[in-house]
Amino acid sequence: MTTEFFEKYRYKIKTKKELINIIGKIPRSKKVILCHGVFDVVHPGHIRHLAYAKTKAKILIVSITADKHIKKGIYRPHIPENLRALNLAAFEMVDYVLVDENSTPLKNLKHIKPDYFAKGFEYTSSGLPAATLEESEIVESYGGEMIFTPGDIIYSSSGLLNLSLPHLQLEKLLLLMKHNNIDFKLLKNTLNKFSKFKVHVLGDTIVDTYTRTSLIGGQTKTPTFSVLYQNEENYVGGAGIVAQHLKAAGADVTFSTILGNDNLKELVISVLKKAGIKINAIIDPTRPTTNKNVIIASEYRLLKLDKLDNRAISEEIQEKLFSIIKNSKSDAQVFSDFRHGIFNALSINNLIKAINNKAFKVADSQVATRWGNITEFKKFDLITPNEREARFAIADQDSTVGKLSGLILNASKCKNLILKLGDRGVFCATSNRNEKSSYFSIDSFVNNIVDPVGAGDALLAYSTLSMLSTKSLVISSIIGSIAAACECEHDGNIPVKPENIIEKINYLEKQTNYK
Repeated sequence: MTTEFFEKYRYKIKTKKELINIIGKIPRSKKVILCHGVFDVVHPGHIRHLAYAKTKAKILIVSITADKHIKKGIYRPHIPENLRALNLAAFEMVDYVLVDENSTPLKNLKHIKPDYFAKGFEYTSSGLPAATLEESEIVESYGGEMIFTPGDIIYSSSGLLNLSLPHLQLEKLLLLMKHNNIDFKLLKNTLNKFSKFKVHVLGDTIVDTYTRTSLIGGQTKTPTFSVLYQNEENYVGGAGIVAQHLKAAGADVTFSTILGNDNLKELVISVLKKAGIKINAIIDPTRPTTNKNVIIASEYRLLKLDKLDNRAISEEIQEKLFSIIKNSKSDAQVFSDFRHGIFNALSINNLIKAINNKAFKVADSQVATRWGNITEFKKFDLITPNEREARFAIADQDSTVGKLSGLILNASKCKNLILKLGDRGVFCATSNRNEKSSYFSIDSFVNNIVDPVGAGDALLAYSTLSMLSTKSLVISSIIGSIAAACECEHDGNIPVKPENIIEKINYLEKQTNYK
């Protein structure tokens, strides 16, 4: 698909005011019929519905429910409103398309006053629902008429989506970019601006150990695996890999953390210094350097052995960190919280107070199996929780991801949110209503997943620098998502470099035949 598709049919997409000017007032010489729905997947039932409606009037208007009002299905709509509108506009029988910003079509019925309002047969087969009765009252109040289309074929969009999700990764990306005047060249140029920024990262260091073995067999008397040791690889993860991603991207990075007085401490300091990262390592001899050792046999993860201490840091250490943050001259302050002692109910507010008012504030809270709450990081410029963490924070397992994002925005009072959805990609929202896209999703760009560990850390780093550079949540989400995809396509938690991002952007550009 090229951008020509978006331009060819965009002229049919109108605002309510534009439609009223075009069709005029009742009585009209050209009759108008309105159909309304979600149209997440346009199936044969929809087409028959629209085709029948077109036979009843000269002008067919289709209004679609805006993304933010779709409540059916946690991850719906699968297709964003702008692409749904274009899909309908591409039909010859459809004259105009309207994205309804209201939760129901009632307001548009009152203002547009179509001669006919068409509903599907299913709305009459067992009596009119209360919502349809309300619509009928409005239509009849100005002299309009309700029309119910034949119901010989009825399909469910939800049923079709449950069978198989359509792959619209590239179409959604192109439309989002087009709507925000973004091209692939701009994405690549954004990467060139990262070197001018200073970033301070504070968070829990985790040393990820991959112990590779081969399976010998099991005991006959007990359910015990027997494996033969092959080798061991250590990666500096947690907040440490966030700092490494930022440095690999070109930023000037300072990293503050807590380490134990052990051999892994030396490994962490050595790796970070070699990467060119300034490190403030506070040594706490009462706790170990956090280590998560995964036992792997033939690429299967058999067991994870953790060595850690999640106790809250002492007041003395908290004061040291407060002083480090207060004296930081960085453009951005990143709090990378894995709930291993640095961040807790007592320390978070105090550490936030130390941040320079001019610094861009970013937080990511990865609670996993521990207690944590992303909404404790109040009034941040960007937060990047995953779906599980977000639902945990506000005790909500049922809302759509769109509603969930709004609840997190309100609870945290943050400016921008990137909600990580695993292999589904990300859902993004901003409190800035002046943005062209304040509410949107981006599908995952992973082609061949090898190891998903650390994908969120790569997204956090590259999204932060992109926000500093462009102040655009759309650009930041795209680049962050690409960075996450690059991390997933490599084994081990290793820093993503700009050349990895550019390679992926070039691939996407080629796939989309961008013009």
